Amino acid sequence: MLLKIKNFKSIKMLKKQFTLLLLLVVFAVNAQDRIKLDGVAAVVGKNIVLNSEIAAFKLELEQQSEGKVDISDCEMLEQIMNRKLLSHHAVVDSIVVTEAEVNTQVERKIAYFLQQLGSEKKLYEFYGFNDMADLRKEFIEIEKEASLIQKMQQKLTDDVDVTPEEVRNYYKSLEKEGNLPEIGAEIELAQIVLHIKPSKEEEERIINRLKEMKKGIEEGQSFKMKAIAYSKDPGVLQNNGLYTITRESGFVKEFKEAAFSLNEGEISEPFKSQFGYHILKVEKIKGKQRDVRHILLQPEITTEQQQQVKDSITKIRKDILTLKLTFEEAVQKYSEDKDTKSNNGLLINPISNDTKFDLTKMDPTLYARISTLTEGEISDVFYDETREGEKMYKMLLMKSKVPAHVADLSKDYVKIQNLALQKKREETIAKWTKEKINDTYIKINKEYKKCNFKNNWTKDI
Repeated sequence: MLLKIKNFKSIKMLKKQFTLLLLLVVFAVNAQDRIKLDGVAAVVGKNIVLNSEIAAFKLELEQQSEGKVDISDCEMLEQIMNRKLLSHHAVVDSIVVTEAEVNTQVERKIAYFLQQLGSEKKLYEFYGFNDMADLRKEFIEIEKEASLIQKMQQKLTDDVDVTPEEVRNYYKSLEKEGNLPEIGAEIELAQIVLHIKPSKEEEERIINRLKEMKKGIEEGQSFKMKAIAYSKDPGVLQNNGLYTITRESGFVKEFKEAAFSLNEGEISEPFKSQFGYHILKVEKIKGKQRDVRHILLQPEITTEQQQQVKDSITKIRKDILTLKLTFEEAVQKYSEDKDTKSNNGLLINPISNDTKFDLTKMDPTLYARISTLTEGEISDVFYDETREGEKMYKMLLMKSKVPAHVADLSKDYVKIQNLALQKKREETIAKWTKEKINDTYIKINKEYKKCNFKNNWTKDI
């Protein structure tokens, strides 16, 4: 759910984005070189804040807000120092962040950025690095600090809760200030999905084709040239078709299992993933990393097979509309989407982890299909395809639809409760920050000593 509070100050509106920004802004040279080339704006405990950090984070915030946020260098510095203080005391308090959890988060972030930018080369060049190893090393340091901060915040606020009276008082204060949240139009969607599957004969043909390629390569033909000529992976023309992976990398399970089951120079038997069928070769083993190439082939689906699936789901839709069965019954009997079948077809919002979606924030293509549906109405049958190439026909049910409105305490109690809890947690951390500044080594560069900070970072008497 997305809540927009009128007249909030810019920094408060952007606090939730700050953790992401820490992972988006990285620097192209190592820390020692940065200190030599860059100015130190502040030192908090054992952590330093560089002038370039202030400039970079400030630029990112302005870009994220599309120029609507005006934040000074002083405000930006204080935001960064708040985080450095949390990070410093997390170490002092012996809060543990394991290598495994850091690596897992880093690989997830890298996988996300790869989706946005398209290739490893584009990714590390975008951030100004020479290769993925240097970028990954920097990301690990950034993620480690972010994890320390998150765990320290959790430690400070684990016992924080709000009573119903506090929720009511919080709501009344927003109402009195004319600052009640505007809650966007929210909908719940359910779906029925039928996959378009290739025939068994076509799958067998693809497997045999990969076996022939493997045999030819083992007899001396070039894996790289075969991949360029035949692989359906669009990344084959980037990085010479070479992928560097670890067990924590964001590749599908089957791909990693194949890569780590082979010795250097070996080629796998054909294996299946959500993308199609592969053969994979381990080019080089480098400690916990492996350089691999693969050839991806995808079974072909005929127009007749597509039409058969479309006709089937169209008949299901007709049966629902003529009351021969309910939508939920049809989900249980026919739907082939494993993620929603056990939930009566209801889609889960990956951001909020509930079933509510902000209508105005949906994908434009999906919005065009469902924006005019009334509650209880079913969309037309339509074709869809995943990023991995999985083809399907589906229909959507507008399970519920709540128009945009100003928050109401009785109707939106849970949302108001969460806002009140968030505010109380922020106040708890702010109080802790004020106390910890007094017994933490802090040094502010003279050009920032004239800043009008909220807290006494300069420790003026």
